[in-house]
Order: sequence, then C-alpha cells, then structure tokens
Amino acid sequence: WHLAAPFAPAAPQPIPLPEGGGDRNAIPLYKLPNARVIHHFIPAMPVRVSALRALGAYMNVFSIESFIDELARAAAADPVEFRLRHLDDARARDAVTAAATRFGWSGYVRARGRGRGFAFARYKNLGAYLALAVEVEVDRETGRTRLVRAVGAVDSGQAVNPDGIRNQIEGGIVQASSWTLHEAVSFDESHITSADWASYPMLRFPEIPDSVEVHVIDRPGQAFLGTGEAAQGPTAAAIANAVADATGARVRELPFTRERVKSAIGV
Repeated sequence: WHLAAPFAPAAPQPIPLPEGGGDRNAIPLYKLPNARVIHHFIPAMPVRVSALRALGAYMNVFSIESFIDELARAAAADPVEFRLRHLDDARARDAVTAAATRFGWSGYVRARGRGRGFAFARYKNLGAYLALAVEVEVDRETGRTRLVRAVGAVDSGQAVNPDGIRNQIEGGIVQASSWTLHEAVSFDESHITSADWASYPMLRFPEIPDSVEVHVIDRPGQAFLGTGEAAQGPTAAAIANAVADATGARVRELPFTRERVKSAIGV
C-alpha cells in the first residue's frame, strides 16, 4: 500500500528544547561549574530513519550518567553521594535517595562477577523524575551480561493510578535493557539484514531480570508529570555503570554485545 500512492516525506525540523529531539535531555540537571552542550542537527541522512522511543533522551542520559559515574570515581566519591552533592532540586534528591535506600545501596555486598550501578534523570528536564539502581552479572570469559535486579523510584506528580505508573516504568526498564544489551539494526551495502524476529537481536524471556521493583513517590496536589519514556535513559546508564563496577572496564558503545564487553575487559 505504501508504494501505491507514494509521497515525499516532510523535511525534518529540529524540535526546540525543553522537549527536544536529538538533544532531548542533553542538558544535565546537575549544578556543574563548567558545562557546554553542542547539538548538531543533521537533516539529510544516507538511509531513512525514524524515531526511537524517548528520542535523544536514551543516548543523552546514557552519556551523561556514565560520565557522572566517572567523575565520582575521579573524585573518590560514592556515585549516589556524588549525585546528591550536585543536585539542588528537592524532588530529584528524594528520588535518588529512595532508589538507593530501597536497593540497599549502602549495604551492598558484591558477589563474584556482579556489580551495582546507579543513574538518574528527569525526563525532558520537565517530566517525571526517575532514579534507578541495578545489579548486573557479567561473565568475563564470554562477555555475556545479564540484568539481575532493578530498583527504581519515580516521581510523576500526583499519582492517579500508581499501578499504571509502576507498569510504565517496569516495561521501560525491560525494554531499555533489551536495547542496551542486544538491539541493533544490521545492514549490508544494499539493504537491512535484520528483517525479522529471528535475525533481530533482542532480550529473550530467560534474560528477564529476576526482580524489578518500582517505588512510586506520590505528590498529592502536584501537577501530573507523565510517566512514559522516563526509564529508558536511566536504565542504559545504570547498566553501563554496573558493568564498569563489575569488571573495572567502561563500555562506551551500545549495545553491550559480548564482543564489546570482552574487548573492554581485555579478554
């Protein structure tokens, strides 16, 4: 049907912040003395592209929160404490504290091959606040990475349907863990080669986390902030930070395939 009456797609236009497109969530919410954000809008692409859920927020939060962990390490500071030190938004601080507390961050005991990671973002810098702590398991010989446990805290304003909020965040965590650990379109010189569910890499049922816990911070009387897409960026970053904690190696390119993890570790 799409070939019967073809039409030229409209010319792409940048979406102004704070909503943003590729630059969505590119401005950190942290109070930093030195920060510069540059966005290159490229309207002409060699292949036709479309929107990824959360647009640029997924990659931008992944990048920001990975680097925040690196800054914390350079400062010899705990990643959660370092974030709190640079946040002056009380609701952001509440979300970070709630996620860390419910995860048991301060009392975490690291098992062999496992690590913990943390990430935070406010979607579009004007929507829901989401803080996430995770535990991953990394097989150093094979590079296989599995998300074992995730504990999140979300503030969407007044919670009209808390179960619906939890469902949105739980689904976002699972979806983004699939993006982060597996998903990528493959193609050759002429066409896409990952054309079906057999050839497209994605999370399978045996890889679903053992536990996903979401704590809803209700704000009676406060504005409704929305919940969809709040979990995507923090999930990627939390997994990245947990992999770094488990292995001592930072993986900077998505997805975290076995080959990339092994290469980062030096196996």
